[in-house]
Amino acid sequence: MSQRDKVDDERLEFIPPQIPTLVERPPEDEGWVHEAKFDGYRTQIIIDKNGARLYNKNGRDWTTKYWPIALAVDLPCRAAILDGEVIVSGERGSPGSPELEAAIWNEPSRLVFVAFDILHLDGRNLIPLPLLQRKQALWRLVEPGLGKIQYSEHFEGDALAIFRATEKTELDGVISKRADSPYQSGPSKTWLKTRFLRKPISKH
Repeated sequence: MSQRDKVDDERLEFIPPQIPTLVERPPEDEGWVHEAKFDGYRTQIIIDKNGARLYNKNGRDWTTKYWPIALAVDLPCRAAILDGEVIVSGERGSPGSPELEAAIWNEPSRLVFVAFDILHLDGRNLIPLPLLQRKQALWRLVEPGLGKIQYSEHFEGDALAIFRATEKTELDGVISKRADSPYQSGPSKTWLKTRFLRKPISKH
């Protein structure tokens, strides 16, 4: 057995997630990419010889809560760690926390995992790689499309234009990430979160 096969046979462990810093406006300088921020639950999928397991942002095993996603994991790899969010589509195609909580307990078949990063793949530690290299590896593993495991697209260009266009949707905000940054557990300045301030609906 090769050293790589030995690594692939090991049980992979939860990695504390990278946490974006909340800012008022998205960065406007070059070197950033931008993703939609969904109002879901941060989740990590670990795939190894023991199958697929799902963990919440604090490292608690939530596989039984997200069992339809765990059963749907069928990716072309032996081992991987994916970072993303569990969401449920709302009536207008957007996720929402109250509906998500209800779906977990009453309709778990509606749950979807949106992957936006990959930290390990078949014995390789991808954490030190630049974000865009990790996204390329993730794209090859989880091609864009529908299903229980989905790929989170990123955008380059005018951050404010992207922010204003996305603000008109029902999404929660924008996550801006340094394209050349490695993955860093804990609070980070290379991931920035800009939330939308929605006006309350008038009852009059």
